Amino acid sequence: MPESSVAAPPVDETVRGLARDCTAWPFQEARTLLDDRLKGQVPDKGYVLFETGYGPSGLPHIGTFGEVVRTTMVRRAFQVLAPEIPTRLFAFSDDMDGLRKVPDNIPNKEIVAAHLGKPLTRIPDPFGTHESFGHHNNARLRSFLDSFGFEYEFQSATECYTSGRFDEALLAVLRHYDAIRDVVLPTLGDERRATYSPFLPVCPKTGQVLQVPVLETDPDAGTIVYQDTDGTRVETPVTGGRCKLQWKADWGTRWHALGVDYEMSGKDLIDSVRLSSRICRVLGSEPPVNLTYELFLDDKGQKISKSKGNGLAVEDWLKYANAESLALFMYQKPRAAKKLHFDVIPRNVDDYLTFLGKFETQETKDRLNNPVWHIHNGTPPREAAHLSFGILLNLASVCHSEDPAVLWHYIGRYAPGATPATAPILDGLVRHAIAYYRDFVLPTKQYRPATAAEAKALEALRAALAEAPPDAAAEDLQTLVYEIGKEHGETFGDLKGWFKALYQILLGQDQGPRMGSFIALYGRSETLALLDRAIAGEDLSA
Repeated sequence: MPESSVAAPPVDETVRGLARDCTAWPFQEARTLLDDRLKGQVPDKGYVLFETGYGPSGLPHIGTFGEVVRTTMVRRAFQVLAPEIPTRLFAFSDDMDGLRKVPDNIPNKEIVAAHLGKPLTRIPDPFGTHESFGHHNNARLRSFLDSFGFEYEFQSATECYTSGRFDEALLAVLRHYDAIRDVVLPTLGDERRATYSPFLPVCPKTGQVLQVPVLETDPDAGTIVYQDTDGTRVETPVTGGRCKLQWKADWGTRWHALGVDYEMSGKDLIDSVRLSSRICRVLGSEPPVNLTYELFLDDKGQKISKSKGNGLAVEDWLKYANAESLALFMYQKPRAAKKLHFDVIPRNVDDYLTFLGKFETQETKDRLNNPVWHIHNGTPPREAAHLSFGILLNLASVCHSEDPAVLWHYIGRYAPGATPATAPILDGLVRHAIAYYRDFVLPTKQYRPATAAEAKALEALRAALAEAPPDAAAEDLQTLVYEIGKEHGETFGDLKGWFKALYQILLGQDQGPRMGSFIALYGRSETLALLDRAIAGEDLSA
């Protein structure tokens, strides 16, 4: 067994049995892998290989996170179903690709521009920190994945090609040259079809990855003859890093060479998966189990594009919410297109807190279907002091403060014993909520004064609140607010209109929290003072 292969920790047989019937999608994927592909057996290589791919011409992004976290969830589910079978996860970098254009987001573009067409690992690093541009971006990938605690093994295409690791597979491609061309050619236009070869020679003079006609193949010698850009004929071995493969042939050959058992990919790669799978079979291997996930959409329902700049970066999400809420976003319905923009963050935070709160009281079979089981590998954290993200946003709003200590003054009174040290999840969310409030809520707040009729309803609410028992619970306070709204139905039409008026007058927004919970958190005397100011017609934005 390779040292880097990972056997799962012992699994309770009851949990293992329940996992067989679990409907959570990672368990469904794991069962397909175990039953359909592996037939319940350990592969000949001694482990099950999960893979994620990365194009290092750009920096890691939210799609990178999504693919690795989802694959990790399937791997963990597999380890519950078959703890006796070791697993590995490769994060594979296609760093031998020839760079076609200079990225917009790098310094010293002229350094890179002088080396276009070369493999990324042969282009000087414009940042001046690593031996090549490819090495720099690979380091960024590893740092990115390490920051989330992912368990993986980094793999470099350059290393695989130049070390001889892919040599046997490359010779197999050469032996099946015509069959592989027959797979690909029908998908190409007439001009491209005339010159297509699965092999891209690496020019010994310029170091560039060439897209040139291949004139002859010699499987016995392990060589090809190609027509160089100056018209000369050049013979070169296909091994030892002297050639690399075109994309679809490269992917299918990599699956064959490494023995990849599972890899997911985006909807935009459906055709590539199909063709690469056929190439993998031509080479004599079964392609991996594949999950096709949907792509992200912006707030207008348009496909997110890095060139359009209409996406949401990982660092953007982590500025306003915890990584676990992002993992939940990735967990939910991977085959469904989802809008990815700033407005979805609060909902995902609160959904995460809801799932976390349910976990402790659930039966084992329900825990396996709870997203936090998959986010935290079966052992989610325990923390009693949970407040919704929406409540925290509204607390920041009414306090007019960006100081976490100010919010903690109210939180400590609402949840005695809760402190930043004893409630680290909540402490992180306090800081995230302040940042989100500052950047998204505050600029849109518009307080409005109460009408004369609304002011009378506020007076009634104030009087009822002042007479309520000092120890009234949040639910009792919510009922009190309901009753006042019903009594003044002629003013607001219905309870929805009553609550909307409270939010607009007291919080400067159209939507808000459960008022009973908000009053309990903000404090009885503070809420009475807020109502007094609203009844008096004061400007609550100050």
